[in-house]
Amino acid sequence: MQDFISPDAKLGTITPDLQDKVEFVSLKMDKSLIKGVKMMDFVYCTPIQAKTLPLLLSGLDVAGQAQTGTGKTAAYLLAVFNRLISGSESNSRTKGTRPRGLILAPTRELAIQIYDDAKKLGKFSGLTFGLAYGGIDYQVQRETLSKGVDVLIGTPGRLIDYFKQGVFSLKNIDALVLDEADRMFDLGFIKDLRYLLRRVPHPSERLSMLFSATLSHRVTELAYEHMNNPRTVRINPEQRTAEHVTQKIFHISSDEKIRFLVNKLKQYPSLRCIIFINTKRMVTKVVEYLKANDFSARALSGDVDQSRRQKLIERFKNGSINVLVATDVAARGLHVDDVSLVINFDLPQNPEDYVHRIGRTARAGASGSALSLACEEYVFSLVEIEKYINSKIEVSQVSESLLTEIKKPKQKGKNKARFN
Repeated sequence: MQDFISPDAKLGTITPDLQDKVEFVSLKMDKSLIKGVKMMDFVYCTPIQAKTLPLLLSGLDVAGQAQTGTGKTAAYLLAVFNRLISGSESNSRTKGTRPRGLILAPTRELAIQIYDDAKKLGKFSGLTFGLAYGGIDYQVQRETLSKGVDVLIGTPGRLIDYFKQGVFSLKNIDALVLDEADRMFDLGFIKDLRYLLRRVPHPSERLSMLFSATLSHRVTELAYEHMNNPRTVRINPEQRTAEHVTQKIFHISSDEKIRFLVNKLKQYPSLRCIIFINTKRMVTKVVEYLKANDFSARALSGDVDQSRRQKLIERFKNGSINVLVATDVAARGLHVDDVSLVINFDLPQNPEDYVHRIGRTARAGASGSALSLACEEYVFSLVEIEKYINSKIEVSQVSESLLTEIKKPKQKGKNKARFN
């Protein structure tokens, strides 16, 4: 789980002075949570955890700004669990009622990742967890939630659907989390979000947490409307990209990009890599070329159904697939350990998407690389990207060896996308 700093490999990279680090065992958390942290061999808090957990554990609301991969998931999970454990002993309003914790996420992938992390971190807590998201397992999810869970994790649309059916009540929510609030606005979920927020107890009667990559005016307004005088915590707001990601850009023509990509990947045969492409048509084409050149590559885009998407992501996580070719549907909510390389086959047209894409690597202090191909079609985005990240991306030369001929995919009748 990427939300913590291992005392082994990663620690030396990001903690040159251990005197400045906060140990989890020093925090006033329930013993069952400390046991869960110790079981996973995690010792020191990341900056966002060190700054938010003391506030949250003391009962104060927090609005936090932090980039993806900085450990915010663990921060709010620990705070929610501790609140519910202590509440079950002292709070008659929530004693014996379910659900008591509500975590809202903008995407299915993020909701699934939060759920997986919750099960690991809360293994000894005695709490139960439920997951609700669209696109799959409607009746299975409904039956699980009907039995009652302590912590409900999900996307707004599916949660509202079940809520309107009376599958669960929101009147006993004692801890509330809104993750990636800026993304909620981007995806048009703000109406659904407000619907849910108006049906939970008053902000003064619950612990509330909001996390966002940017605390924009609209996000801040949301926080102060639905939270109880939240403390604002910002982690490196001036630095939009991960600290330990090496960024390079290659200026290359469109008709040379696939050859360059295949030859470049041959230099990293064992690395776990995500390739981002702007169009589904080109995703299919690139995957076919990669397969023809003996790469274990698969496509992830909007027209892959949810069950297949989950299987692809699991195979990518367990290493049976080491190259994932994706549109921006995977730029957020996809949390995979040890992604060492991100390649922007196409420069994104939105500078924020560049940050989200390369945020798939160099997570929680690990190092990683982000390579971008700037062709004549998308190079115009470069100026805005560099302005947004407030730095110039290092330009690397394209050597002739990276443009040598590669194997072409065999023709198989009509050009059909293969996503299995």
